[in-house]
Formats: sequence, structure tokens, C-alpha cells
Amino acid sequence: MPNPTDMKHLVLQPIIFTFFICFVYIQLPAQTLFTYGDRSVSKQEFLKAFQKNNTNTKATQKSYNEYLELYTRYKLKVKAAYDLKIDTMPNQLAEMQNFRNQIVDQYMNNETSVNRLVEEAFVRSQKDIHLAHIFIALPKNPLIGDTLVAYKMAMDAYNALKSGKNFGDVAVEYSQDPFAKENHGDIGFITVFTLPYDLENLAYKTAPGKFSKVYRGKSGYHIFKNIEERKAIGKINTAQILLMVPANADENLKSEAKKRADSIYDALQKGSNFAELARKFSGDNLSYQLGGEMSEFGVGKYESNFEKAAFALKKDGDISQPVLTSFGYHIIKRTHRNPVAVTKDKKTIDNIKQRMMNDQRIEVAHKEMLGTILKECNFKSFPVNEDHLFAYTDSSLQNKKSPAFTDINSKTILFSFSKKEITVKDWIEYRTGIRNQPGLILGKSNKEILAQYQQTAAFDYYRNHLEDYNKEFAYQLNEFKDGNLLFEIMQHTIWDKASADSAGLRNYFEAHKNKYFWEPSADAIIFTCANEKAATDIQSKLPSQLGAWKKMIDSSRGMAQADSGRFERTQLPPAESGNLKAGQFSSVVKNTDNSVTMAYIITLYNDRTQRSYNDARGLVINDYQVFMEDNWIATLKKKYPVKVNDAVLKSLPH
Repeated sequence: MPNPTDMKHLVLQPIIFTFFICFVYIQLPAQTLFTYGDRSVSKQEFLKAFQKNNTNTKATQKSYNEYLELYTRYKLKVKAAYDLKIDTMPNQLAEMQNFRNQIVDQYMNNETSVNRLVEEAFVRSQKDIHLAHIFIALPKNPLIGDTLVAYKMAMDAYNALKSGKNFGDVAVEYSQDPFAKENHGDIGFITVFTLPYDLENLAYKTAPGKFSKVYRGKSGYHIFKNIEERKAIGKINTAQILLMVPANADENLKSEAKKRADSIYDALQKGSNFAELARKFSGDNLSYQLGGEMSEFGVGKYESNFEKAAFALKKDGDISQPVLTSFGYHIIKRTHRNPVAVTKDKKTIDNIKQRMMNDQRIEVAHKEMLGTILKECNFKSFPVNEDHLFAYTDSSLQNKKSPAFTDINSKTILFSFSKKEITVKDWIEYRTGIRNQPGLILGKSNKEILAQYQQTAAFDYYRNHLEDYNKEFAYQLNEFKDGNLLFEIMQHTIWDKASADSAGLRNYFEAHKNKYFWEPSADAIIFTCANEKAATDIQSKLPSQLGAWKKMIDSSRGMAQADSGRFERTQLPPAESGNLKAGQFSSVVKNTDNSVTMAYIITLYNDRTQRSYNDARGLVINDYQVFMEDNWIATLKKKYPVKVNDAVLKSLPH
């Protein structure tokens, strides 16, 4: 008899997991194909189920008729489960909620926005931009005066550029980037995902040879110059030996570090082991223990001198001469080069989406989705005196007596959705819940936190009512629910009853003995071994210790498994062998995973013989379950009469 868990998987597999299969589905009017009791199934629903569960079957009238019988039986069983209120059982409700939690996040993104951002990121990934940068900083919490001073400085720099002054000279004069005095604003090459998304937009919208307008970011004002563009060079894996030079080092210290670096480089050129020298001399605490090996990186990750030297290495194994950066002297070894993906295959798109999840881009998608949610969920904001609301809020958070406002109390409605109203009480509970989460409140006004709460409440409401707004999500939930109900009622009505009905099973066997025969067979032990050596070891020991075969398996440390019993010859390895002999091993068959299978023959039965009830019991249980199910279906068809619209059935596309 099949294991109940396996049976559940078999029952649910075509119902639940086939939503991953792509299919072509023609939108049709909702014509009724058949009814059962007071319920109906449309032509559209039937076609969708047929196309998902018959991907390798040609659509013919015969295949439609066969599937119609299966689908009708399925619907009748589920209908019976609903009538018995099995869907209200605690285990059903819990499994339904667990499944909902597993799949809901797949639908909580605006696919249109995500796909647009993925396309944009892919296009940008095809080129690198050489940037120069002027930065005017703002304090963490700038006052109006701070902003005006910073803005004036940024505009002075911008006007100097417009008058024709050299970008590097303007950067040295105005930029507050600490490296500007040395690099004249040149920050090297960047590519997609190198900069925060808003600054990346600024860079990619600036034409080669041009500079941008003044842009205010989170930390200050920015001006970019697009010095040049090139085809993207991808990423690289390297190892390094770093000879540290302190920032305040004098020329003598720098000279000594250069001599040591040159000496190590000469040793490498003569064949010394790079990893050993890295472990011995490198000052990079993150990589020296790994022989200098660094994580994969692309442009914009490290200082331009280091990056330029690394990407200049022509082939794997090449080693650079010592390169000076603000950290000291680096000797770089190329270990692997990874070019940029130029085709939008699944792997590339999935990688971009994964990086988007940790990038500002996803905030753009969320904002666009928020607009959709507010519209679909009928968001409505109610007028409220914010001064009164926030005074009431502050008192509640400080456990003080609330002010006696006539327009504000715990039941005052702040905003609402289609099926839910959000009150002051809900708002206070939110504020209380985030009081120990600085990231959600520090630096934000009450008004900003209220707007944040509106967004949170909107997403929560949409998530909790998603089946009202997303037909495919609702379809998956119903599919899972019906599949679970099918398993539950089959187990309750057929499987458990059949297994426990000893008299019924015995009577069924006696009435159908002619179905249960042993074809030519053998009493045997079938061994599966991890390799041929383990099989040879068993072959050498077993004949003299037949009764100890289980101990051999237990002591094999997982190298061998075995099963004993009576098997028909077609079940023995190799199935086509006609030379099996008692007291001997069959031939050894090598499996696809390089394991091997063989059988030890104890007794041979060359003739076809009647199975006893005990020998046939597993087969009898399966057949008796089918017998009981057919009788049950006949009863259900009387309870819920099935009527097929033949004209609609014949109109199904071939």
C-alpha cells in the first residue's frame, strides 16, 4: 500500500505545483462545460486545468473525454469535502495559512516596475562610465541656513564650470570629498549598482564630455562629469600582497615599503609561491590567511590605481608590479576574469533581481506599487487636526493623561481601505511598537512617521486581502485548498477504511483470486552498494554468513543497503537475465549515480503460482481502494448529478 504521505504528494502534485509550468491559454467567454449539483465548471476553467496537467498530451476529443472524467471525479470529491465542512478543520486552516505565507511574497511586487528596472539595470551593465565628482556636504540634520550655504557653494562651483573652468580645478577649489585635492575629483569608472540609485541615475543621464546640473542627495549636493564611457569590463578575482604604508608616513618609510614590495615582486618572478608570501608578508588582515585571495569585485569597488592595475592583467596567473594606493603597495595576482553577461538569460535576470532586493531600486518599485495599492484598495484619508493628533500621540507614548480634544479620541478614523478602518488606537499601537526601532523614527517628524504608517498599513492590508485583487494568487490558494481537501476526504473515506477493513479485504481477495499470481520469481536479497568495492566485499562474505546479512549492512557505514523478500524476475537485476541460480549472486548492474545493484538468490520459482492472501495484501489494498472509490463516486453522482454540455465539449480547441 502506498505511504499516505507519498499518496498526498501524488494527489497534490498535478494540482499545486503545475503553476510553475508555462502554458498558452486562450481567453474565452465563461461558457459552462458541466454542472454537478448546484455548482458549475466553465469551459475556461476546464481548459486551464487540462493544459496545465496534460503538457505532453495532444488535445483530441478522446483526451478531452478522458480528462473530463478525471476532473469530474475530482470536483465531486472536493464538493463532498466542503459539504462535510472539512475545510474548517484546524489542520486544514493551518496548512492553508502556511501555504499562503509561502507564496504571498511572490505577488507583493509590481511586476511592471520590477521588469522595467531589471531592463534598465541590464542596459546599464553593458557600459562603464569614467566619472569626476564635486561634492558639497550637508550636516546630518541641516537647518535652513546650512542648506542655503551648501547650495550657494554648489551653485558657485556649477557656475564656474559653466564659465569654462577645468572640472578638476573646480573640484580642488570647491569639493568637500576628502580625496578631491589629490584626484582632482576623478573617482574612476563606475557601473550599474556601484553608486546609490539616485546618483547612478545622475551619472547615466550625463552625456560623455558633459557635466550634470547640481543635484541634492541625502548627504549633500553633487555635480558629476562624464569623462568617458567604455564597454563594461565585468568582474575579476584576484589575490594580493599588501605592504602597508601609514597615512602619515614620511618618505623614508615609503621608500622602505617600496623596496620590500620590489623584493617580493622579484621573488615571485623567480617562482616563489604567491600564497606563502602573502601569508608571510601581507598586511591585509582580511585576505592574508587565504593566501591573499580577495572576493570578486568590479569597477568602482576600490581605488582607481588598484582597479586599473588589476584589470590590466592579461591572463589568469599574471602578477602586477607594486601599485601604490592610500593603503600602501599592492602586488596583485589575477586568478579569474568574469565578463559581463551580454544576453538576458534566466541566470542573468535572476542575478539582477537578487541585487535589486538590496538596492534603492526596490524602493522605486515599492512606491509605484503603493500607488496601485491605494487605488485598488479604495484608500481614503480622513481630515484630522494634526496638532491635536500628535499631542494626543505624544501623551499616550509618555503614559500621560490625554488632552481633552473634542475631535480626537481612540476611535477617531484616520484613514480606511475597502474593508478596514484605521483609527487613532491603531496608530498609537504602531507608534508604541516601533519606539525601540531607531531606524523607523530617528530624524523623522510625526507627520513623516504617520505617512510611513499609512504605507505600512496599506501593504499589510493588501497582503492580507491579496486574493481580492490578484486572480492568479486566488487561483493558487483555491487550488491548494481543494488539493488538501481531496487528500483529507480520500484518507478519511477510502484509504484508512480500506486498510482497516480486514473482512472486506479478505472477501475481495477471494472474489478476485485470479488477479493475484506470482510470475516466475525468487526469494532473494537485493543489495545496493555505493561502489563496486563494497559489492565485492559483500559477495566474498555473504555465502558463508547468509543469516548475518543484516549485520553486514549495519556495519557497512552506509556503503550498502539491502531488502529481502520474494521478487518476480523482472524486479531482479538485471531484469532480462535468465541465468539466475539459487545460492548465487546475479550480475552486478551499475546505476547512473555510480552505485551498483545485485541480488543474492535464495530460492527460485520457475512456474506461475497463486499468491497467498498475505503475499497479495498490498496489491489487494490498492485494488480494494479503487473498488471503494468507484462505488463512492457512483453515490456522489446521484447526490450531485453531473450534466455535460456536449456542444461546449465538442467546441474545445484541438
